[in-house]
Amino acid sequence: MDLVKRLEEYRERERNLKWEGTFAQYFEIATKNPKVTQLAHERIYNMIMAAGTQTTPQGYTHYNFFDNEIFGLESSLQKIMEYFHSAAQRLEVRKRILLLMGPVGGGKSSIVALLKRGLEEYTRTPEGAVYAIRDCPMHEEPLHLIPHELRGDIEKEFGLYIEGDLCPQCRYMVENTYGGKIEEIPVKRIIFSEKHRVGIGTFTPSDPKSQDVAELTGGIDLSTIGEVGSESDPRAYRFDGELNIANRGMIEFVEMLKVDERFLYVLLTLSQEQNIKTGRFSMIYADEVVISHTNESEFQAFVGNRKSEALQDRIILVKVPYNLRVSDEVKIYEKLLRQSALENVHIAPHTLRIASIFAVLTRLEESRKAGMSRMKKLKLYDGEDLEDFKTKDVRELQEEATREGMDGISPRYIINRLSSALVKDGVTCINAIDALRALRDGLDQHTGITRDQREQYLDYISEARREYDEMVKKEVQRAFVYSFEESARTLLNNYLDNVEAFCNKTKVRDPITEEDMEPDERLMRSIEEQIGVSQNAAKGFREEILIRISSLARRGQTFDYTSHERLKEAIEKKLFADMRDIVKITTSARTPDPEQLKRTNEVVNRLIAEHGYCPVCANELLKYAGSLLSR
Repeated sequence: MDLVKRLEEYRERERNLKWEGTFAQYFEIATKNPKVTQLAHERIYNMIMAAGTQTTPQGYTHYNFFDNEIFGLESSLQKIMEYFHSAAQRLEVRKRILLLMGPVGGGKSSIVALLKRGLEEYTRTPEGAVYAIRDCPMHEEPLHLIPHELRGDIEKEFGLYIEGDLCPQCRYMVENTYGGKIEEIPVKRIIFSEKHRVGIGTFTPSDPKSQDVAELTGGIDLSTIGEVGSESDPRAYRFDGELNIANRGMIEFVEMLKVDERFLYVLLTLSQEQNIKTGRFSMIYADEVVISHTNESEFQAFVGNRKSEALQDRIILVKVPYNLRVSDEVKIYEKLLRQSALENVHIAPHTLRIASIFAVLTRLEESRKAGMSRMKKLKLYDGEDLEDFKTKDVRELQEEATREGMDGISPRYIINRLSSALVKDGVTCINAIDALRALRDGLDQHTGITRDQREQYLDYISEARREYDEMVKKEVQRAFVYSFEESARTLLNNYLDNVEAFCNKTKVRDPITEEDMEPDERLMRSIEEQIGVSQNAAKGFREEILIRISSLARRGQTFDYTSHERLKEAIEKKLFADMRDIVKITTSARTPDPEQLKRTNEVVNRLIAEHGYCPVCANELLKYAGSLLSR
């Protein structure tokens, strides 16, 4: 019964979207809500902006419209939105083809697909409502019915901008069916739909010898020529090409540079003059966004062809490189895995992150900056501050690497190899080592890499594994520390008492004997050395801590061990160092005694409850940590 109720509600919503009336009634709607008359570029721009925006730490505008689908491409999306923003103002840029250029699997098709789905949804809302002349094959704007002589007065009086002319079929209908009485012409609300070929078109190149331009511009209807007697009669023509049906919306030109020159000439006319040359008819006005995508090698060949100069001048190029932020790469794999049916296989913590580290390493370029390794660059790009470099250095790094992200391993390869590991018989959980093994084994079957690249990629796999080893040590040692927060707080307070006495040249009171003692230099240095603070820099570091405490106190906030990132790291490392021997003995014991077994079970339970492990990967983690600590 619940399903029946939902179906009825769905049908009711669909009925509410339907509207039919005369042009006179539509004109009244348009004067009250001019947004229904917006042109294609403006419609897409408003659709994206309606979802809201934010500013990222990198200074880019984040467009919520792309949330949960596109990750790590803020720079490319910002350039795309600059195009739509200018085009929405009816500037000359709207007479350009938007060409997305980048490596395979980089997200070009996903961006276009999202715009298509967004348009379908947007035209179902009151803000995105679209009306068209009924039975027009090009879903034409009804305001085209108004004669050119009256349009200036209409714009002055009602603020309605009118651009374009009637298609041949509508012109015939106005003159022969309605005798020029445009106020009686039927108008209806339309919903864009790629499936129903309304407002959204897709053109895919195939064999140039057999593919006909009619796929873009429509063709003669041989069955009606006998009735109407002439090929130039609009009734004898099918205005059903992809450019015709995409009017008012957008067309995706898949791999535009692979098509025959005949098709590019049609695009040239469309972009230059916003017209389609169809059969034996004069130019037909079309208002649509043309988006295409290609790879770098094909684009370079296109640019080198002197014959294509006219079309090159009509293209807005946006590079869409691979994502270069590990945290965003993880989101890509999480999205792809959510779409699968693998509900019974657990993916251990850090698995996707380690796979992402490998993927991003293959996409980065070597830096000329002294001391800047690929791994350091990877961490900076992901928002981490390093001792020698800060996130402010990111812009400089990006400027020296103009092709960064245009080469490397694609997300498709990573997800293919993860899939092969996930579907093995008997597998209930995979961890980072399983993932790295699958990535390594797949390199032999990868057709797109050379032998030298393979060796380089194997080095990146080793580098990713070293990162995982550090994560494992930290995770296991932290799990072993009983009441970690309590221990960290105690150590912090002890350190701060000594730092305050050192900076103020006072003494510390022993909590047990209540004697006044000199600040414990050995304790302070044992913590500071964990993060590489030298003896000469110790005084400055301690004063920095006191300044931070005072600053927080003025704002009524309390300083704890997480208030200073470097001190937090130092406290954690000191605790872990103190626990190292206990962890090593417990994790590497082949036949643990009851006390070791009890401690191991406690750690396993903590890993499961607090860190997202399952019993299988928690025990595997402890075994692996034991082997690391025994080396």
